[in-house]
Amino acid sequence: MTAKQGDSVKVHYHGTLNDGTVFDSTYEESPLDFTIGEGEIIPGFEEAVEGMDEGEKKNITVEPENAYGEYNERGVVQVPRENLPEDIQPEKGMMLQLNTPEDQVVYVTVTEIDEENVTLDANHPLAGKTLNFDIELLQVNPTSE
Repeated sequence: MTAKQGDSVKVHYHGTLNDGTVFDSTYEESPLDFTIGEGEIIPGFEEAVEGMDEGEKKNITVEPENAYGEYNERGVVQVPRENLPEDIQPEKGMMLQLNTPEDQVVYVTVTEIDEENVTLDANHPLAGKTLNFDIELLQVNPTSE
């Protein structure tokens, strides 16, 4: 059975960066379930699965524009430590959740800390990176029409 728009699919994948660093893999866990065309995952991965046959394996490369986008320097800000809630002791690599004035939630990573300031990065950790995937399509559940 071939995966197409609207189908629910189950895949295993192994994701690496160009330097060989593994950033994610489902082989030690449960497979990834998603519906093609729903925008639940990065576009390049979804496009690669569409048209695959059940049981097929494929290696793909996804450029940043079809993954998490280019790295945006405007997503990096320095805030005075005194502006952080007292119960938060920032550590490099820590993920924090911020609320914007428009009441939207933004996730940031603490990238630098000094005596006075904390540098926060709102870019996705994989922004600007080319991603490589080994994909195995395990199951296709066709759209019921």
